[in-house]
Amino acid sequence: MAGHADDYESVIKTTKSEDVAKFAAHRKGALSKLQHALHVNPALVPLFVLLASIAVFGLLLGSKFFSPFALTLILQQVQIVGIVAAAQSLVVLTAGIDLSVGAIMVLSSVVMGQFTFRYGLPVEVAIALGLVCGMICGYINGWLIAVMKLPPFIVTLGMWQIVLATNFLYSSNETIRAQDIEANAPLLQVFATKFNIGGAVFTVGVAFMVVLMLFLSYVLKQTAWGRHVYAVGDDPEAAQLSGVNVKGVLISVYVISGLICAFAGWALIGRIGSVSPTSGQLANIESITAVVIGGISLFGGRGSILGALFGALIVGVFTLGLRLAGADAQWTFLLIGALIIGAVAVDQWIRKVSA
Repeated sequence: MAGHADDYESVIKTTKSEDVAKFAAHRKGALSKLQHALHVNPALVPLFVLLASIAVFGLLLGSKFFSPFALTLILQQVQIVGIVAAAQSLVVLTAGIDLSVGAIMVLSSVVMGQFTFRYGLPVEVAIALGLVCGMICGYINGWLIAVMKLPPFIVTLGMWQIVLATNFLYSSNETIRAQDIEANAPLLQVFATKFNIGGAVFTVGVAFMVVLMLFLSYVLKQTAWGRHVYAVGDDPEAAQLSGVNVKGVLISVYVISGLICAFAGWALIGRIGSVSPTSGQLANIESITAVVIGGISLFGGRGSILGALFGALIVGVFTLGLRLAGADAQWTFLLIGALIIGAVAVDQWIRKVSA
């Protein structure tokens, strides 16, 4: 009988331990599934935050927030940041950072305006030269980082100062007025052109931002160049050993980033109506904010460029929502700062468990 009792106790203990193991495995499995989903689709977190913030402000403010005017105003306000964030995203995916994006954007817009009004070139030629200016700045960044092996932070910090100074010296800190542009070179303001969809008013700049994000998302996911960008950001040495031209990829990323910034400069003219060398001073910080909140890892190799769009929209929703609620503007900075820290914490959590 004693032997049977011992066998019974052994079965009970085994059963209990198996149940505990199954429960732990179930918990681990659920956690792993969540982290895997976030790892594969990093834009899910910012998308959820965006939808939640829209829902909260919609409940608090009602029709004042849920109106075609308010929602399209958010898009119009974030269009410049969204376009620059697309450029920043490409760089961050390679484990780099570009502090010069805002300065390149403004210099490109100044080149477009000055070549039109100071030198009397056709506006189409001036715009093309402005786009080339952005690409040249991007190429210099890429060459110094890829060939000279200089840290991206230091290179782009120096380029930011150089381009900013060049901008003021070249333009003599003079603004080309909106009236002059409207009368003589309306093509410079083409991104401000409005069109109506279902009662909501959009601009060409907003459409360009969305199309650009969708196009880059497709390129990064479906082309060899896009896969190489992720590979370089994840492990450049392994990418080099697998046959990826790491230097070429890095240079191309910074050149394309410079080109996108030049388009942002063109859109900036339409947004503010004039060519101002003092505009867009915070575009570099705002673009990094959108990228980080958008779930793109600062360590490179992981993230969705659509996340940067969601990140920019989150900032726009908080800004407009708090303004309509009559809250102090400092609350916007407080909440955005908390979102930045939270986004980095989530990224670290995903990386740690996915490793």
